[in-house]
This record gives sequence, C-alpha cells and structure tokens, in this order.
Amino acid sequence: MSAFRIGEKYEHKRPSWIKRVLLASLLLVVAVVVAGIFWFRQSIQPLNAENITSYSIIIPIGATEAAISEELEEQGIIKSAIAYRLQARLSGKQGSMQAGEYEVTSAQSVDEILTLFESGMVNSELITILPAQRIAQIEQSFLDAGFTQLEVTEALDPDTYSDHPIYGYIPAGGNLEGYLYPESFQRTRSTLLTDIVRQSLDLMNDALSRQRIDGILAQGLTVHEGVILASIIEEEVSDLDDKPIVAQVFLKRLEEGIPLGSDPTGFYGDSLNGVEESIFNDTPYNTRLYAGLPPSPISNVTVSSLDAVIDPSDTDYLYFVSGDDGTTHFSDTLAEHEENTARYCTELCQ
Repeated sequence: MSAFRIGEKYEHKRPSWIKRVLLASLLLVVAVVVAGIFWFRQSIQPLNAENITSYSIIIPIGATEAAISEELEEQGIIKSAIAYRLQARLSGKQGSMQAGEYEVTSAQSVDEILTLFESGMVNSELITILPAQRIAQIEQSFLDAGFTQLEVTEALDPDTYSDHPIYGYIPAGGNLEGYLYPESFQRTRSTLLTDIVRQSLDLMNDALSRQRIDGILAQGLTVHEGVILASIIEEEVSDLDDKPIVAQVFLKRLEEGIPLGSDPTGFYGDSLNGVEESIFNDTPYNTRLYAGLPPSPISNVTVSSLDAVIDPSDTDYLYFVSGDDGTTHFSDTLAEHEENTARYCTELCQ
C-alpha cells in the first residue's frame, strides 16, 4: 500500500470521460450557435423572389413589431416572425414604424421591410381640392374618387367640425363654401374623408392668421365677409399682380354703395338654382342687380386672394374687364370701361 510523502505535490486528474463530455457539450453549443446564426441569416432573406406575393398592410398607430410580424408571416411575406422581431432589435429599428398603409412583397428582405416602415413612405393616392372650386365641384370630385354619398355628405356637413376654429366663422345654416383650402392630400385605404376635409380646414385656419384677420377687420369687414370678397377675387382673376387691384375696385364700390357687378357671383346663384348662366337672372347673388356682398362665398380661396383683401393696391379704379387674351384692363370711368370692353373683350363678353 503506497502513501503520499510529506511535501509531495498532488495533482488531481479528471477522469477522461468528463473531458469527453465537456468537449461534446462545447461542440454542441458551438453547433447550436452556428445553426442559429445560419437560421437567422436565412430567415431575414426574401421569402420568394420568383413567385412574388404582394400584400397591402395597414399599420395602425401604436402597433407592435409582434403583431405586424405575425401578420407578415401569416400572409406569406416573411419566413419567420421571430427573426423579424430579432432583426428589428439588432438593427435599432424596433419601435420606429410609422402608421399608414404599405405595399410589401415576398421579394423584400426583412431589413428592407423594416426600413420601409421606418420611412413612412405609405402607399397612397392624392385627393386634390383645386383653387376657385365651388363646394358642389369638390363634392363631385370626392364622389369620383370613390367615396360614397353618405361619406361625402357627412364630410361636408359643418356640424361634423363643430370643434374646429373655422366653425366659428360660418353663419348659422351656412356650409363649408369658401373654407375648404385648396391642396393635395394623401389618401390610403384607411383614410376617412372627414380626415381629409379636416386637414383642409386646418390649412384654412392657418391662412386666417391673426394678422390676416386683423387686416380684414381693418377693411370694415367681418372674417366671413372677407372670405366672401376673397372668393370673388379668386374667381375673377388668377394673376397675382391683378388681385390687389381688383380688391381695390371692389372695396371702393362697397364703400360708395355701387354694385360690384361681378359676373361670377351671378353665375354662382344660377348654379344653386340649376338654371343656365345669365347676368340677367334675378338671384341674391347677382351683384349687377344688388349692391353689397353676396350672401356667401362663391368658391374656395387662396392666401393671395385673402392678402389682396387686406392689402389692396394704392389705385383708384372703379372698373375692370378681363380681355380675350387673359389680360385685365382697369379704368376710372364707365366710358373708358366700355371702350376697353369693346376693344379687348370681343369674344368673352358676348
């Protein structure tokens, strides 16, 4: 029987089977990690670049990567919802999705999809409200864009926006005529028409800044009357240099109690009555027959027409006529006006 001597170094050696188990475990871990990396890299690649599947996905406000990734996997756009969420975290794009509607395909990698959602480049079309449009024309454009009559009726009802600042400028029983600011608005599958109209009203509210309101009031007009006059200017001329001069003519006529004599106001009244346009039709909008402003705006307006109202030109004209070539001719007297009409407006003034 052997015994250790005092001071003899003792080395405890692990049995060989433990070494083998540890080595096998290490190799297994390495294999799992390598397999995981391979799986992850494959899972974030495009699912199918040949037989491409396209899908329109709506991301609501507050949506999570978990919900979106599950939907994308279910629709056959990505290979793995888990890999999608992992890539979102590793790339720093987690929580950066922008709400909206997007068009995604199975030919896109997970990172391309994440980048698209982060960019906010939504799949949309434009709904355009043109300048100098009557509300009836805007209504028809909404219907032509595919909105239902019920949606259009609700969207053009002033009471729908009773919480909006613009609502306070509209007289009781009035409509949104004159207050739908012209602009192009993005529309996706989930966009409500009331949202588009509210955006238009927001722009009109911006146009009616405190400075412009003060300018309108300084002319002795209410805000609503200022919008009415701006709408007439909008219909009469499009040249930016002519608008302040036309505003001067109308303001002088209002001051002196002379009828405005604006044909577009009379034509607007004819459109309400569904009759053929004529300067001889007797309606409250015929400013050849009645002095003062018509009962309401006759179209929407732009800031250039509002600015013309608050800052008219320093001229003293009483008349103007738009010639056949689009040039506006101003005059001080009726005789000069008739001469300009005969000379420059041989076709349009028939």
